Amino acid sequence: MRYFLLAAPLLLAAALGSATAAPGLKPYADEAELTAALQRWQTVSRAQTAQRARLSQQESGGAVAPAVAMSAAPPPAPAPAAAKAESGAAADSITNVQTAGVDEGGIVKRAGDHLIILRRGRLFTVRVGGGALEPAAQVDAYAPGTDPRGAWYDELLVSGQTVVVVGYSYARGGTEIGLFDLGRDGRLTWRATHHLRSFDYYSARNYASRLIGQQLVFYSPTLLQPWSSTPFAQLMPAQRHWGGPSLPGAFERILPATRIYRTDDDFEPGQTLALHTVTRCDLGATPLRCESSAVLGPAGRVFYVSAGSVYVWTQAVNRGGRSGTLADLSAVFRLPLDGSTPTALKASGAPTDALSFLEDEQGMLNVLLREQGGGEGFWNARRGGGRMALLRVPLSAFGDGRGVAVREHYRLLPGVPVGSLQNRFVGDWLLWGAGTQAWATRYAAGADVGAGAGMDADTDAGAQTLSPGHQVERIESLGGHALLVGNQGEELRFSAVQLGRRSASLQGRFVQGGARQAESRTHGFFYRATGDEAGLLGLPVLRGGAGAAVVVLRHSHLSFTGLGDLTARSGGRQDDGCKASCVDWYGNARPIFLGDRVLALMGYELVEGRVRGGGARERITEVARIDFSPLRRTSTRPTPFD
Repeated sequence: MRYFLLAAPLLLAAALGSATAAPGLKPYADEAELTAALQRWQTVSRAQTAQRARLSQQESGGAVAPAVAMSAAPPPAPAPAAAKAESGAAADSITNVQTAGVDEGGIVKRAGDHLIILRRGRLFTVRVGGGALEPAAQVDAYAPGTDPRGAWYDELLVSGQTVVVVGYSYARGGTEIGLFDLGRDGRLTWRATHHLRSFDYYSARNYASRLIGQQLVFYSPTLLQPWSSTPFAQLMPAQRHWGGPSLPGAFERILPATRIYRTDDDFEPGQTLALHTVTRCDLGATPLRCESSAVLGPAGRVFYVSAGSVYVWTQAVNRGGRSGTLADLSAVFRLPLDGSTPTALKASGAPTDALSFLEDEQGMLNVLLREQGGGEGFWNARRGGGRMALLRVPLSAFGDGRGVAVREHYRLLPGVPVGSLQNRFVGDWLLWGAGTQAWATRYAAGADVGAGAGMDADTDAGAQTLSPGHQVERIESLGGHALLVGNQGEELRFSAVQLGRRSASLQGRFVQGGARQAESRTHGFFYRATGDEAGLLGLPVLRGGAGAAVVVLRHSHLSFTGLGDLTARSGGRQDDGCKASCVDWYGNARPIFLGDRVLALMGYELVEGRVRGGGARERITEVARIDFSPLRRTSTRPTPFD
């Protein structure tokens, strides 16, 4: 897809102005219009490829075939409204989520008196109600009689007594949704399996699934190659009910052409296109009912889910495989979760991951951008570079895709971070960093439309530099403040950041010697407030020959006290008869706080600790441990509190 030809550096293109926002993107009128558009793009792309093959490399600057124009059509009536989102996070949530009330697929969830754990192709339940810590049940995380080879079961969600396992099957054509019923005794019974035809959704920094009330939400890309021999209709998102190998069921399209949207721009010949698809499934319906909407754009993507919308930031990839570096390669799409018409806005630069986004209560979208980026698919979030800027744009600016974010929507920020960028919105502050440097700025300060810092300033005067003295490998929320975590040599260091009304400053620090993070995903960290300026936090670590552990700290007014750690005993690998998902792509360790109880999940072990003593003598002591592995199920009885 070709956007405005803006070859200027990042953000300078934004000064061109903005078209008046229109109601929304235009869908295709019918299947015939969509098919004709894709076939024209394919024909021109193949002709261009053949032309280039006849030219020498020295003539690469020759004539280029014209882009393929897409005709517009009137928008259809909005789809039926989806289930209303629940406000606020679930009371028993044990997942470190980006947006309150928007649960993310993980490897461990709580459902009443039980923990449900997804590990290496199996589901396990552990009874925790009434102070218990007892293995309850286990079951394969896929349908009975299914060959799980070639499948990855990655994400777990729970709605009431329904347990949802999300995976990707290379053998069965895409995203796999397994539904299980949770009994009062902790037993799990397979109910049904559905497949959504899609390309692989994996991201090392994001989660493909979200749960808002009873609405299950997925993002998945469908890549369209101009030289592919597969008919485009056979790639379109579809759903089927899996009846087993002998009765697999037929895929039925859930994305008609009338719910595929595009801007006024043209397809760029030779570029891979992607159907950026958002699928909503109603867990209250029997059988499971799903429907999709999609936007058509370049393949590079980062997506973010707010309480009411899915945002997809797209950027093109050069034909040589490198991410785009020109300011004309980006657009951000907004797909409302109530099924209403998507909207879009042209923009500059590229976000790093989902944490680069925040839809705030003032009706603004905030996005931290870099000049270059390749999206977040697989490990692409590690790529990127160039200058930094904050886009802060009102949702009312989104329209039919012709509008452009203007100069006043951007604030140029200090720093050109080297290495893997970390970023996080905390309260009304934005923090970012890489290497041993970090910065913080109030994202709302002086950034309203028409009152921005503009592009004349070299840096934003409101941004403050933080030098924690260690690598910035993780940024987390610590109540109303923030936490920086990273190594300096063999020491894992924790640095608190006080976020005030006008300034940010480094406060308390803690050093864990001879350790490093065992988990880089956001779910590896958990924080539970115990007061206005106090709380407990946990993080999995590796300590050389000492093996894995979950470190537990207490903070009071941003001063840390190390309470000790809960350690794994198993060590090394054990034969668990693994048949599927035998690599822990989503990690295998989590801190879990259940009221006053502290649990550490490490592989097949769950260890419970109890905080005892006070003041300088306060420590966490192990009181119970279970091994729930499929071939060895043991436990130790809790130690009475005395």
